[in-house]
Amino acid sequence: MYFYKVQKPTLTVSSWNLTPDEEIKEIAKRYRSLLKTCRPFLDKANRKLIRRAFEIAVDAHKDMRRRSGEPYIFHPIEVARITAEEIGLGTTGVIAALLHDTVEDTGLTLGEIENEFGNVVARIIDGLTKISGLYNKSSDSTQQLENFRKMLLTLADDIRVILIKLADRLHNMRTLDNMPSDKQLKIAHETSYLFAPLAHRLGLYNIKSELEDLALKYIEPETFRSIVRKLQETKSKRDRYIRDFIEPLHKKLTEAGLQAEIKGRPKSISSILHKMKKQNIEFEEVYDLFAIRIILDSPPSLEKTDCWQVYALITDQYQPNPNRLRDWISTPKINGYESLHTTVMGPEGKWVEIQIRSRRMNAVAEKGLAAHWKYKDQDGDPALDAWISKVREMLESPQHNTMEFMDEFKLQLYSKEIFVFTPKGHLLKMSAGSTALDMAFEIHTELGLKCIGAKVHHKLVPLSYVLKNGDQVEILSSKIQEPGPDWLDFLTTAKAKNRVRQHLRDQRRKLAEKGQNKFLDKLQTMTTEVGEDMLHRIAFHLGLPSVSDLYYLSEINKINWSEVQQAVRRKYRKSNGDTLPAEASPERPNGDALVINHPSVWMDGSDREFRYSLAPCCNPIPGDEIVGIPQPGSEMLVHRQNCLNAALTHSTAHHRTIRTRWNKGARVAFLTGIQLRGVDDKGIISGISRVITEEMQLNMRSISVLSEDGIFEGQIMVYLEDTQVLQDLLRRLRKVKGVHKVDRIEKSTPNEA
Repeated sequence: MYFYKVQKPTLTVSSWNLTPDEEIKEIAKRYRSLLKTCRPFLDKANRKLIRRAFEIAVDAHKDMRRRSGEPYIFHPIEVARITAEEIGLGTTGVIAALLHDTVEDTGLTLGEIENEFGNVVARIIDGLTKISGLYNKSSDSTQQLENFRKMLLTLADDIRVILIKLADRLHNMRTLDNMPSDKQLKIAHETSYLFAPLAHRLGLYNIKSELEDLALKYIEPETFRSIVRKLQETKSKRDRYIRDFIEPLHKKLTEAGLQAEIKGRPKSISSILHKMKKQNIEFEEVYDLFAIRIILDSPPSLEKTDCWQVYALITDQYQPNPNRLRDWISTPKINGYESLHTTVMGPEGKWVEIQIRSRRMNAVAEKGLAAHWKYKDQDGDPALDAWISKVREMLESPQHNTMEFMDEFKLQLYSKEIFVFTPKGHLLKMSAGSTALDMAFEIHTELGLKCIGAKVHHKLVPLSYVLKNGDQVEILSSKIQEPGPDWLDFLTTAKAKNRVRQHLRDQRRKLAEKGQNKFLDKLQTMTTEVGEDMLHRIAFHLGLPSVSDLYYLSEINKINWSEVQQAVRRKYRKSNGDTLPAEASPERPNGDALVINHPSVWMDGSDREFRYSLAPCCNPIPGDEIVGIPQPGSEMLVHRQNCLNAALTHSTAHHRTIRTRWNKGARVAFLTGIQLRGVDDKGIISGISRVITEEMQLNMRSISVLSEDGIFEGQIMVYLEDTQVLQDLLRRLRKVKGVHKVDRIEKSTPNEA
């Protein structure tokens, strides 16, 4: 029996209906469940420490409630359980998880925690407290960036800080239904954009998949529900197929004397959607809705041999796809993942992915390198150390643009790997898509800055050459070489981009210093009002981010002096805190909308219309869930809610977003792109045109079709009123003879919007 004091609270939320006595019993039950999870490392001393942390947490949070009405202590208990069971941390991690919100939300101090549990626990909780304000609504994007940098620095100090933060985020996502819709969207975008990739990079694949699925539930709820429904409808058939597929494999492994567990693993909802979008296919055409996992009971000395023996047995039974063999046993992923993957042709002509690994490999795949992190008295993992070093390199090179930094960091999280060799045979791991110039910077910064080309297998290639697995590369350099802005067009690694940007900024600053007097002398011939306000006015008018850019353009003789003259003469006014030209039209319609009646977007809770335009990166139409992002000195951009640019803003500067909705009473036609693919046949174009112009009486702006070897691919730009009309059009076009694929054109790519 566990005794502790808890204040019997007064319930204020109707969704929670346990009595105070029942709550006490429920808390004790959850605590016992936590102890059961901790049993592998729970000796007498550890049990006492965890018990003390639990008592302190219960007392600290005794007056606190979650939005659902349940006692707040449920949250730290569950975070501690996730930390132990799903991530694999020990006593120190569990204690820190139980206390992770106490310093931030209660009167408990770090000093008190240090006195009770020592410096390590206090340091972890201090790290968690520092990053709790990462997404402070009142913070501007610069402060957001600094907070994010602080979070990344905790990776090197003690990775348990990040792991407990991931457990905290996972439980918050599991209980997100009780939050207001705007908070749901903000947290979901943060999770999708940052926390899921971070879990992926640390090898926590199960947590990564669940975070992505839960984020999708709130970002694209209709799509999420549709896939869930279809998975449920096909579950019994899928389970039967898995049983039939596995049965002969079990027999072969037993006859070979191999002990193994074979099970089917369902593909995550977000992974299914990603494949549907990437390959432009319907749910029914996703062949690998599941994967077969074979987990061998092999000693370390026989792991590799046994895995390849299983592969041979499988390919004796089923025909493999030679292009789908992935050997991550010989060359593990940078996060330590080891497994042998193959795809074979199963019964009924269906492709099936099979993953072959040992128990040890599976433990790393489930828990990630982070779960096996060695602390101060032991060696760390070399692969994780190498990645943390890359993160530090990014942090050492200040980025003035928050979005740019976040985007590049995400690339570091999700990038795949290739292996290349130096002329002397040294192996280098590079991100897939890296160029010869990226490799030069990977070897040494100065070599990158002076690089003029490379030789691959003794043949000369340009700086932009994209490296391939197994390339042997010799970097060529020259002392007189200088980086140019065009280098940024083909560099892919954060290290290389940061070094080039820093070099270009230094060059630009020097030229700006030279051009300052030149610009000011010229300006004095136009006006006597040569002050800071005038300079900022001119920079704004020319669309430049700073006054120093005026000086720089002046020095390189690329400034438009007639525009400068106009800026000097123009009268300006203030509008919503931004400086805008007085003659700017507040009712300018969007150029890509065929206006039947002025397109109407409304700010939630407001009775007035405001100036906006539709973001070209995602082309929203009525029926799409949308969000507004104000632009300094310009009109607001309206994005689709699932647009990558909207996600980026939600993740880094949520306070800038405005909840936005369509005015249902307005009739407007918006330009939308449709892509088609099928078998080229006589009359295919007339059939498509008939559906659009005759059956649905829509206004088509353009149609382009390319035919090759009997297959056609086409794009149609058509004006539509809303997503309902869009879905009707897609359905009708799919019925046209010869048309196999029809989908809306998705243009969402990150930019500076």
